Amino acid sequence: MITYRHHVVSLVAVFLALAVGVVLGGGPLADAGDGAGDETPASAAVPQTSLGDYADTFAATTAGALLDGGLEGRSVALVATGGPDDEVLGALTAHVEQAGGEVAARYELLDRLVGGSSTSLVDTLGSRLVDEVDDGAIDPDAPAYDRLGQLLGLALATSAPEGTPAGGNARTVRQGLAGADLLSTSDPDADRAPLVLLVLGDDTDPDVLSGLVSGLATVAGGTVVAAGSTSAREGTLAALREDGTPGGVLSVDGVETPAGQVTAALALLAATGGAGGDYGPAGEDGAVPVT
Repeated sequence: MITYRHHVVSLVAVFLALAVGVVLGGGPLADAGDGAGDETPASAAVPQTSLGDYADTFAATTAGALLDGGLEGRSVALVATGGPDDEVLGALTAHVEQAGGEVAARYELLDRLVGGSSTSLVDTLGSRLVDEVDDGAIDPDAPAYDRLGQLLGLALATSAPEGTPAGGNARTVRQGLAGADLLSTSDPDADRAPLVLLVLGDDTDPDVLSGLVSGLATVAGGTVVAAGSTSAREGTLAALREDGTPGGVLSVDGVETPAGQVTAALALLAATGGAGGDYGPAGEDGAVPVT
């Protein structure tokens, strides 16, 4: 059944796609015409940012209709790595709440984990934690960072749509990761959430990120990776996408903009149904996941 939200999201997708086209047309593709004689007079040129600004305003103004209780009864584990902007995290939190959901807790993956310099520690700690939790949910033979991603999923995520309380195993993993300076959290006793929103800041080791995301996705009900435009062009998100975003995981770029932030929230709605794909100005699957 096609809903009102489906129509509105489709319109946003069109405007975002047009905005990307304007930016490309004013940039490296601007010289692809037949010759200098075809240049548009300056007085008639469309300002490069005008349509992009309109897309941001349109998305922000219609966010209520776009999200419209789509996360009612769902919680989200908001995970940051590389120090993303606090304003971006705040805007994403507000959109989760606008959709009727809640952020169960904020988590930060620390440099010692995501920098790629502590593989031996990650491997040793992962093996020990697998022995301690011993619930059959973790593959003891998985590569070190995939296995740690599974443990991270056990600590903060669940496949149960309503979420679950943090039991003894979740607390054991949280304490182990925090004690090794790999993870920090705003609430050590927060419930496990069905959805994970991983927000990238500065570049992290792509191989580490890929392993962690792959592991997380095996436990969480839905996983979204969100990053800024630079990361999508030449940073960690670009590397993740080039290697192939793990199955069932959605990625979104451009989250430094209002349109990108709304798109990230829409990706969480799509993730509840097990969707995957790469979205945003540099996303191969389109500007916006149409839910």
